[in-house]
Amino acid sequence: MARILIIDDQRSLVESLKKLLVQEGYAVDTAPKGEKGLEKIAAKVPDLVLLDLMLPDVKGLEVLASIQKIDQLVPVIIMTGFGTTETAIEAIKQGAFDYVPKPFDFPEMLKIIDKAIEAGQKMKSQVVLGPEPPPTQEAIVGDSPVMQEVYKTIGKVAPTDATILIRGETGTGKELVARAIYHHSKRARKPLHVVNCVAIPESLLESELFGYERGAFTGADRRKIGKFEQAHGATVFLDEIGEMPHSTQAKLLRLLQEKTLERLGGRETIEVDVRILAATNRDLEAAMAQARFRDDLYYRLNVVSITIPPLRERPEDITLLSRYFAKRHGQEMGYENVEIGKEAMELLKTHTWPGNVRELENAIRKALILGRGYPIGPEDLLPSLKKKGGEMDTEETVDKTIAEYLTSMEGANLHERFMQMVDKLLVSEALRITGGNQTKAAKLLGLTRPTLQAKMDKHKLKKQVSITDK
Repeated sequence: MARILIIDDQRSLVESLKKLLVQEGYAVDTAPKGEKGLEKIAAKVPDLVLLDLMLPDVKGLEVLASIQKIDQLVPVIIMTGFGTTETAIEAIKQGAFDYVPKPFDFPEMLKIIDKAIEAGQKMKSQVVLGPEPPPTQEAIVGDSPVMQEVYKTIGKVAPTDATILIRGETGTGKELVARAIYHHSKRARKPLHVVNCVAIPESLLESELFGYERGAFTGADRRKIGKFEQAHGATVFLDEIGEMPHSTQAKLLRLLQEKTLERLGGRETIEVDVRILAATNRDLEAAMAQARFRDDLYYRLNVVSITIPPLRERPEDITLLSRYFAKRHGQEMGYENVEIGKEAMELLKTHTWPGNVRELENAIRKALILGRGYPIGPEDLLPSLKKKGGEMDTEETVDKTIAEYLTSMEGANLHERFMQMVDKLLVSEALRITGGNQTKAAKLLGLTRPTLQAKMDKHKLKKQVSITDK
């Protein structure tokens, strides 16, 4: 259970926020003053601090600085009222995770809280390399020759400040490799800032990375500090960089070449010192040939390249991976010494795994959630792993469903409408199976909790709850 400390002297706000966060499954402590909050952090560092800038005894920025001296990786979300926005921006420049103006909407606040806790846990959780990692830790598992080469490369490049391009198919574990490089780098005591280039709308990605000045565009009512400026002295991981739009590619190239940036709508040249780790599942050489990815940026990013092999090219690792996931997720669900039966293991070893390690992990997790106990047997695994007599496998069933649906529809945006329908059905079914438990539903779908909540909001699958500053 993640622990949150709220440092704020507004009693009504604190009590309301604490009640709602406890309902979401968090352990919540409070402190009405900065000094008291620092005492509690020194005694036991929480997973997240919600910090008001206007405290009765100590300035919020001083509290932030003191928190960072205790633990620089604990995420801090600034809560700020009218008139202190510029101070909140300064807090971001000094290392705060984010800031939220009062009054705020609780569902939106919860998304930021979930992201901050997830980021803090990933920064502190070391990624282990090797054949038999403890199930309590995230790991890159494998003992095959190709994985041994990956480990060697990580060990060589991690201590340097070189830009790294991590390549591999979807589900191979590119983010784990990036985090392993970060954990073994000289910048491991500073935060790791993760940006998914495909999850942020193209129109917002540039402002998210480089920030903007007030009045830079319609709706820019205050200055925003971008991720690169916020990550001065730290590391930025750009996931799915192959999806980055051309205009943003040009600005990233300048950052890599000159170590400087300009905010949107600004003229000030700002020096930044960041290490870039980038990942893609795209064929960048083909993208360059089609003028969708800049050649000069490619060569700047590709100082060192690490290619993660697909699971089908290292089948000898399937047994190790399956046992690791069974133990790891079994422990999370309260099962001890989970084993995989011989017949089930044979099914796992013969499957082609187009979704790679992520698909294998999801298969094991779903077998534990929906199965009838353990050892895990063939009947507990997903239908796609084995055809039963006369039945269609998952892929054939989906193909039939798509065909029937397409023939019944007409008009524009057919593909988009169909994908929205499937997305909503999957989320609804996961919530039904798990009795509305968002954490379990997210695990069942292989999503992060913030991503699940975003989908729930999009499809109007939960009620809105608001907190106002009274």
